[in-house]
Amino acid sequence: MAAVQLDFQASCGASEPPSRPVLIMGGQSNLQSLDWSLVKSKLQPAVSKEVWQAALSGLTPNPTDSCPLYLNHATVAALPARVSRHNSPSCAHFVYRLVKTCLPAGNTRCILMVCERADVFASACAIARAFPIFSRRSSASRGSRVEKKLVTVEFILVGQDTGPLTPKELECLSNTADGVRLAARIVDTPCNEMNTDHFLAEIKAVGAELGITPVIIRGEELKQQGFGGIYGVGKAAVHPPALAVLSHKPEGATQTIAWVGKGIVYDTGGLSIKGKTSMPGMKRDCGGAAAILGAFKATIKQGFKDNLHAVFCLAENAVGPTATRPDDIHTLYSGKTVEINNTDAEGRLVLSDGVVYANKDLSADIILDMATLTGAQGISTGKFHAAVMTNSEQWEAACVRAGLRSGDMAHPLVYCPELHYSEFTSAVADMKNSVADRENAQSSCAGLFIGSHLGFDWPGVWVHVDIASPVHSGERATGFGVALLMALFGQASEDAMLNQVSPLTVSKSSSTSCASGDHLERDCKRRRLV
Repeated sequence: MAAVQLDFQASCGASEPPSRPVLIMGGQSNLQSLDWSLVKSKLQPAVSKEVWQAALSGLTPNPTDSCPLYLNHATVAALPARVSRHNSPSCAHFVYRLVKTCLPAGNTRCILMVCERADVFASACAIARAFPIFSRRSSASRGSRVEKKLVTVEFILVGQDTGPLTPKELECLSNTADGVRLAARIVDTPCNEMNTDHFLAEIKAVGAELGITPVIIRGEELKQQGFGGIYGVGKAAVHPPALAVLSHKPEGATQTIAWVGKGIVYDTGGLSIKGKTSMPGMKRDCGGAAAILGAFKATIKQGFKDNLHAVFCLAENAVGPTATRPDDIHTLYSGKTVEINNTDAEGRLVLSDGVVYANKDLSADIILDMATLTGAQGISTGKFHAAVMTNSEQWEAACVRAGLRSGDMAHPLVYCPELHYSEFTSAVADMKNSVADRENAQSSCAGLFIGSHLGFDWPGVWVHVDIASPVHSGERATGFGVALLMALFGQASEDAMLNQVSPLTVSKSSSTSCASGDHLERDCKRRRLV
């Protein structure tokens, strides 16, 4: 697969379809409202106004439809006329699908996206997902020369705000698309090329680009410092486990946010080994850490006003003489002891160390962990919606809204520790690491395990995001999570577009109405983003 360069432009100029194939895409009503003068420079002389109008009148999206305009060089495609309340108004999934199936071939191509300004961010992220980077296909069948391909993306805005995208907005789209594709590349890369050494190299490369030196705790040092979760999961692998942190600490920051990512570069299941059909694809178990790396890179490039830490919990869950055994007891960074009854429930162990580090060592006010945590997530919320659990009702609603605005959709899980946490009861330790009853809200229970190490009475905001299913579509990674994080925390960004897609607002009154006393003041600060 040749490398594809994505180029977001305010106007991609005139060209006829044979020289630059074009896909024009949007809602049917948006396409029909277009003035011919806005598209004719991309279609004439091959496509006349009459052909264009005939094609539009023939589109019957159910949920989508497309029509060739000139051989295989030009296509118009319509998105669903309406979507349900749990789907993104941008129709991001359908944008992705149409680009994958309808974009004409060629080394230089053009996408014209016709939408409202509110849908630009989600549409750009969906387009980015359609162009994965990683490939190890041999070029022998195509000759030794592999040409780079260019896809230029132009947005034609309809509705109330039809002004062209500004250079700053285009920069935001470009950086976000790069973050999405970075995350997808890491997830697509197999463990022989993306072990913990390689993942650390990716973190260092992002740090170097942003002028940040990562903090890295690795191997036996993890054991010595009490990170029993990360160390216990990764100690049998050839490449040692690690905790790595990228920290952005601008002057004037008033609160601290930590994103904690599960980075299991490969998950055999450990001694509770997976079967031959369920193990392939486990290179994707680093999807949470990959999304956080891509989002951190793009977010900092666009300017972020608060302290932001990206915490990566990296390990390979391997089988070997030193592997953790069922019945072993580990002491995690929280000081709590865990009896291992399933070595394949490893993600919650590394994340528990990560979120406690974010609390103890980074003094985070808001902690979000993101992970490909449970196969049950796909059963709970499906292939397209991440599962979200949080100790804050306001943040639960914010996650759902951020998903709708970014195209990385999310849906709540049950948060009820008083009913579900008993699933981890152990006779000899503080808890077991896997549930007693696998038919009792598995995804919720897995999240509660992580939250229990922070403490269910922790006054800050804790958000758990399980992206096990939406992290991939078929055999390719989607870069899911990058857009969700950028939208959810967009209010703390200096970027106007991210401010617009964020569901969170800073209430000036909330910062002045906090009651006196350190505890209440700190609690108020932790929640002021909502």
